[in-house]
Amino acid sequence: MERNTVRIWGGRLVLVTAACLGFLMLGAPSSFAQIDAGAVLGTVSDTSGGRISGATVTLTNEGTNASVSATTGDDGGYKFTPVKIGTYKVTVTIQGFQTTTTHGITVNVGQNVVTDFTLKPGSVSETVEVTTSAPVLQSQDASVGQVIDSKNVNDLPLNGRNFTFLAQLAAGVNTPQADTRGNAATGAFAANGNRPAQNNYLLDGIDNNSDTVDFLNGTNFVVLPPVDAVAEFKVQTSGFSAEYGRSGAAVLNATIKSGTNEFHGAVWEFLRNDKFDAADWFENAQGIKKGAYRQNQFGVSGGGPIIKNKIFFFGDYEGLRRRQGTVLTGTVPTLAERNSGFTDFSDLLNNVGSTRTDALGRTFVGGTVFDPATTRAVGTNFVRDPFPGNILPAGRLDPNAIALLNLFPLPTSGGVTQNFASSPKLKEDRNAFDTRMDINFSQNNQLFFRFSYVDDPQLIPGIFGGVADGGGFQQGNQTANAQQSALGFTHTFSPTLINEVRAGLNYLHT
Repeated sequence: MERNTVRIWGGRLVLVTAACLGFLMLGAPSSFAQIDAGAVLGTVSDTSGGRISGATVTLTNEGTNASVSATTGDDGGYKFTPVKIGTYKVTVTIQGFQTTTTHGITVNVGQNVVTDFTLKPGSVSETVEVTTSAPVLQSQDASVGQVIDSKNVNDLPLNGRNFTFLAQLAAGVNTPQADTRGNAATGAFAANGNRPAQNNYLLDGIDNNSDTVDFLNGTNFVVLPPVDAVAEFKVQTSGFSAEYGRSGAAVLNATIKSGTNEFHGAVWEFLRNDKFDAADWFENAQGIKKGAYRQNQFGVSGGGPIIKNKIFFFGDYEGLRRRQGTVLTGTVPTLAERNSGFTDFSDLLNNVGSTRTDALGRTFVGGTVFDPATTRAVGTNFVRDPFPGNILPAGRLDPNAIALLNLFPLPTSGGVTQNFASSPKLKEDRNAFDTRMDINFSQNNQLFFRFSYVDDPQLIPGIFGGVADGGGFQQGNQTANAQQSALGFTHTFSPTLINEVRAGLNYLHT
């Protein structure tokens, strides 16, 4: 008989709403919350080094052709923020100078990209094209972190295709201490000696923390997109700004891919099978057959335009099918104990070598059964007398206890401890998907919406099975369902006044 795992929280609803209002003055240091975005800033000068005010600066996304313009201030400075991660070009125009365009400006999560311009005298119709390279140092703030881009996320080997394992590429990040939940196997990490639960997970600028200690799949995050859906993520371990708030350890800030004016996608299938594996040393030494292992991880992702330059979509699906044999050992009543009606435990006296001495100076071997009816005080201690020969008198056991003991299976080997072995199969059938839509209503109004869903039912077998399986915390039928919705709207009132609103909804059921 299968048993259902206790639902610790039932259905838990967490509403996370964030509204960011920013007043951005050109040329001034940024105090605007970038969350999952970055910024492009710089100065415009002439060949003599004089700052040029009133120049029109246009930032254009090279994937979607979405653009926004600003005017340089009295100090010749300009700034665009927040800027969605991607590749951009910046064009500067002003009467009496050549038009200058810089291509290939890559904006990463939480990064300030400085692009300065030196304009040469000439006609506006004359154009100077420049291709830039990524800056080696991030000199705009003192935060310590590591950006992992889409290429690294896809190319680096990942057991289970969990991109959070790559957080260990950042300085100060390592594998946490093992615990009973096996959190290290789910991508949890320790930053600068802090506990994994103190990390802060963000996805598209939305709080992605489970905040549920007993979430059965052992993860600290709500949803986890597949690696083919991750545009990039950044791990910040210290010195990050107050906008990230709750974290006492590291911030893992990830963003899902968006559609562009070109269609792009991927299909994958990753197979693990015991037929392709060699038996380990212990299996060979004991002549044990290899444990069954069948795992298929498959999926598809794709994105593109619905209306070019206006509406874009991206979506992904990933499934996991796992069947894994597990060898479990335990202790059950011996045949002699069972045949005696669970009154003869003399075999324990001959098989347990340890001894102990009581308050009366009497020495007993391990496995001695004591009569609770003889309990008495000796000084500040208590002692009991053993049953003669380790045999319990008839009638001392409750009939309900005997019925319960009879539920244990027969031993599979000799000995009085670890005398039972079984090889049940773990079963997991996970399905997950993400959908995202980006809309450019105009140069001043942009919106995105995303919905993510994960359903991860598992059967984690216990050693005995049936009604005799007392089990552990995670054994039995396990339900873990997570959903997340994210909405973001950005409105530009003027080059110096921007309003951004983010709202998120997390749902966990276990």
